[in-house]
Amino acid sequence: STLPAVAEELLREVKKAFQETSQVPDELLLGLKFIFGPSAVPALDLVDQCSVTRVRAPSGRILYQVLGNSGKLYTCYSSCHYCTCPAFEFSVLQKSESLLCKHILAVYLSQALGACQDLAVSDEQLTNILLAEEEDEG
Repeated sequence: STLPAVAEELLREVKKAFQETSQVPDELLLGLKFIFGPSAVPALDLVDQCSVTRVRAPSGRILYQVLGNSGKLYTCYSSCHYCTCPAFEFSVLQKSESLLCKHILAVYLSQALGACQDLAVSDEQLTNILLAEEEDEG
């Protein structure tokens, strides 16, 4: 993974605490806010709203879709921590102000908290999702 070690460790601690107590302690919530800045609270809101869907194909390919507050669906790739939203492009890629956007952080948090919706699709359907995403960007 390409996240800094401190971010990886924090997400592991969140997962462990949640598995043990079904809660995320305040000190870990503060850690999320410290490490991920303004993305932390909106990402937690997205997880609370069950906005993260893991899309799986028979080939083993997995991507995530996050329903943003605006109602737009963003495609996220956790393997390379990339999101198709404008905030990711601007704040993460161009300005390097943030480690990640709220959508990809919501993906990581939903994985840690076991809060992903699951959607099984055919390989062809997955290809169509990726192609549609490419057209939106083009």
